[in-house]
Amino acid sequence: MLYRLLTGLDDSAFCHKVSAALAQGWTLHEGPVYAFDAAAGVMRCAQAVVKDDHAPYSPEMKLGDQ
Repeated sequence: MLYRLLTGLDDSAFCHKVSAALAQGWTLHEGPVYAFDAAAGVMRCAQAVVKDDHAPYSPEMKLGDQ
């Protein structure tokens, strides 16, 4: 199983990033996490995704290409 943690600002670009991963066969792993970045004054979010069907794991693989 492969694991990725998608992160970004709480905006539509982040939603598109998660949607693109889902379209590539990744599935959500639990719910999103939100945090306020006081230094930048913005909300940030993260969403873990996992994938069972993949090539053999290698530390050099680019998970976004899987």
